[in-house]
Amino acid sequence: MNSSIIRNHPLPYPQCIPNMKVGSRWPKISIVTPSLNQGQFIEEAIRSVLGQGYPCLEYVIIDGNSSDGSVDVIRTYEQQLTYWVSEPDHGQYDAINKGFAKTSGDIMAWLNSDDKYTPWAFSVVADIFATLPQVEWLTTTCALTWDQWGRAVKWGARGGYNRRAFFKGSNLPNLSWHSTGWIQQESTFWRRSLWERAGSRIDDFFKLAGDFDLWARFFQHTDLYTVSSPLGGFRTYGDQKSIRHMETYVEEAKESFWRHGGQPYPRWESALRRFLHVSVMGDREMSRRRLPPWAAAILSRFHFFYPVKLCIWTNEGWRIDDGYIV
Repeated sequence: MNSSIIRNHPLPYPQCIPNMKVGSRWPKISIVTPSLNQGQFIEEAIRSVLGQGYPCLEYVIIDGNSSDGSVDVIRTYEQQLTYWVSEPDHGQYDAINKGFAKTSGDIMAWLNSDDKYTPWAFSVVADIFATLPQVEWLTTTCALTWDQWGRAVKWGARGGYNRRAFFKGSNLPNLSWHSTGWIQQESTFWRRSLWERAGSRIDDFFKLAGDFDLWARFFQHTDLYTVSSPLGGFRTYGDQKSIRHMETYVEEAKESFWRHGGQPYPRWESALRRFLHVSVMGDREMSRRRLPPWAAAILSRFHFFYPVKLCIWTNEGWRIDDGYIV
């Protein structure tokens, strides 16, 4: 697929509305892609953004002075980009901050140059944010993994996310306490108003775990809502930085966790939560089931069960439902 085909993609959307108001459709979405020597994958990432045919899109690419042909790929699509540059920077999060400074969209996210979105992601995200004003940030409960060739080869279900659970360590895996999994960065979108309240930047003190630190700051303000539709995915392949330096990422995430007042579960509680997670809640998808009011009232009285907010599609449109996680 070449850039002209993407440019002429039929748009399944009405005209965009530049400044989103409650009830309006198709808010402006701002996406930033940081990149350094990802010539093997960057075109697929770009196409996953532009190929959505979304009519109210700001797309910025900040390249860190690549030497592998990435710039030639970017130039192929420059007429469809809001802004791009190739110059030395101080790392991934410095590049992302530079990119967001060039945007003005109501909804924000970044996509690394070796990852990609699902084809329907922007439509689902825009519809939820426009329909449900209480949703300030959103992610998926179905986290995809792409392989080297861009195939969806794995997915992991999550029951949802809760502020109190986050600061108890539920989304900081690979440690001694109970956890249910990371928040997938490639599938997470937020309102600019939340970004501004959280400081309007990613803390580039963190070289790897800046996303975890941003989630911690978002959670200081509001709940994270979820949708079961897959929105994006993380690509796994060979000798990639995020795999090679996972131990460093976890150490940085721990530092952010402590910095924001995190208090992990004690050992006995972690053991009990693991038992409840496996034997009572079943797999993570089961934690999203709707409960009768009497059961919800009982669970809400026990701190072992955290309420989560779910965006559910019905024939009448999107609505918010309550679920529970351990």
